[in-house]
Amino acid sequence: MIQIQDTIISELLLEKKFVCNLNACKGACCVEGDAGAPLLEEELDELESVFPHVKKYLTEESIEALEIDLYTVDTDGDFVTQLVNGKECAFVFFDEQNIAKCSIEQAYLDGKVSFKKPISCHLFPVRLKEYKSFTAVNYEEIEICSDACELGNKLGVKTYQFLKEPLVRKFGEKWFNELELIDQYLEKNKLG
Repeated sequence: MIQIQDTIISELLLEKKFVCNLNACKGACCVEGDAGAPLLEEELDELESVFPHVKKYLTEESIEALEIDLYTVDTDGDFVTQLVNGKECAFVFFDEQNIAKCSIEQAYLDGKVSFKKPISCHLFPVRLKEYKSFTAVNYEEIEICSDACELGNKLGVKTYQFLKEPLVRKFGEKWFNELELIDQYLEKNKLG
């Protein structure tokens, strides 16, 4: 484990290689699972403000689900995005290649909103767990991301490098630079 400021970071972020491969997985992380994407309390208002702008990307079924509730509470008592039929995130749309994509991110890319997407989605496969005195930054090893691991290995891109933008968004540039320095130090001083 690595400590930077008030975070404890799994070394797997430095060891595992990862690059999303949407052509292979078809955006399975937006469809698989037993609950929606984790949400921070401060993101709930963001969902309210972006909803009118993302409707044009969504199916009627998604719109109906989101008009009931934009988010819900999971079995752990945490806020999560609404699901459609207990499957995909209600904010998902499918492109012409049947790849699941985020309507919030698409509205952001189209210049309609300033909120890119929930940080948990942006950081995936990294998951955050808040404790009283620190935040755990963990790598979630998950079968649906095996193609991303394969591509990351092929390209030689470490998970934290691939996730630079969301890590900086969440923890800041200084934090990320410190993580990069730690990685360089560990690489330089590897045994064997």
